[in-house]
Amino acid sequence: MGQNIAASSFTERDFIEFSARLRQETRLLQRWFAESVFECDDTTIGFEAEAWLTGSDRGPSPKVEEMLESLADPLIVPELATFNIEFNGTPMALESDAFSRLAEELSATLERANRAAQDSDARVAMIGILPTLRPEHLRLEFMTPRERYRALNEQVFALRHGRPLRLLIEGRDRLDLEWDDVMLEAAATSFQVHLKVAPSEAARAYNAAKILSGPMVAIAANSPFLFGRELWQETRIPLFEQAVSVGGAVLQERVNFGFRYARSSILETFQSNIDRYPVLLPQLMDEPTERLTHLRLHNGTIWRWNRPLIGFDDAGRPHLRIEHRVMPSGPSIPDVIANMALYIGAIGTLIREDPPPESRLMFLHAQKGFYDCAREGLDASIPWFGSVDLPVERILAEDLIPRARTGLAEQGIDAAEIAHWIGIVERRLETRQTGAAWQCAWVQRHGPDMAELIGAYLDRQSGGRPVHEWNLED
Repeated sequence: MGQNIAASSFTERDFIEFSARLRQETRLLQRWFAESVFECDDTTIGFEAEAWLTGSDRGPSPKVEEMLESLADPLIVPELATFNIEFNGTPMALESDAFSRLAEELSATLERANRAAQDSDARVAMIGILPTLRPEHLRLEFMTPRERYRALNEQVFALRHGRPLRLLIEGRDRLDLEWDDVMLEAAATSFQVHLKVAPSEAARAYNAAKILSGPMVAIAANSPFLFGRELWQETRIPLFEQAVSVGGAVLQERVNFGFRYARSSILETFQSNIDRYPVLLPQLMDEPTERLTHLRLHNGTIWRWNRPLIGFDDAGRPHLRIEHRVMPSGPSIPDVIANMALYIGAIGTLIREDPPPESRLMFLHAQKGFYDCAREGLDASIPWFGSVDLPVERILAEDLIPRARTGLAEQGIDAAEIAHWIGIVERRLETRQTGAAWQCAWVQRHGPDMAELIGAYLDRQSGGRPVHEWNLED
């Protein structure tokens, strides 16, 4: 959720002053682009892995605060609900065995978290939506005690003039309900990939990330159930979009795919932040303008599925990252790292392709493909380069997987590393067994006992094998 804030109530003066500082920092950012001040010595990758804490009944266990206190690890942080947690990966240079090192780090972090969770008779689950989740778990009493979350809830509903949210998702089943707070957002956890890019490549990388979003969500889908209903293959997508809806114009919604590609610079996105999105959290901070604290806070309240970020290294030099947010958490550590390798390899070739791929795939077609893939998973057919529609399976097998192999090799990744991680994606595609497909097949065989489902899921997740190797037996 980003930066912490000190208060949840704000005055009109706070909004006016915050907006002024936001404009000032955006002008400074514009100057930085013009003067090429960004650090871009090497390409680095990183991740944020969100997860659930589950109790002995396999439902959400609201004991994350106790676990965090015992862990005392700055890379393990709270999320919106007291049963959600986030693991942050150490940024690594894109070279040699980077993905294996990230997998080892995440495995060690998850093992430490599970040991700490045992004191509360709980386990950590990496999954997009916990199948045992019930509406009563998403009450304000389970909101993490941080001012940022209280403020988020108050300000979203201020923009809605107090009107309740409506959650409507139609898939195999139908879900239609009203909600009076932002706790629905806690029902969705993701695996977010960060890629540091040079300013000269940032717009191309941002556009390529959008193009890849449909196929990536199809091959990574792991969220088919919500409140006992089977909805989309990646139900997390419509859930998150509606969970913090401000109820105004579509182009002002805080979670979105965007409305066009970047034309010439990623700076356009930060300008759009001012033009299209009302300030949500006007926390005034006594930091130098050069830290861009207000710009970064405002950007952190706009959850684009692909989002540009500004960060700083230890020497205080700014850098640019593209955050890819479309993939769910889980089903296993090998799966999320393999997905990351596919994305990083494919985007590496798309950035440098001539003519630019965004000139060969209309933005509206990329957008349509994203939602079709979230709904239908590997059964989707979507617009692609030079064709009206192609099965996403074919796009992955014939274009993106070979492209990823080439891109990773060009970026200095070891041949054995490429074969291992892209091989996992390839075998998942061959078996058509994503996390969502496995969950649906398990319920079809054993019935809709969600506690038994998550028990079987956790047993397989803890075994460390990728989902294409999971069976359906008890």
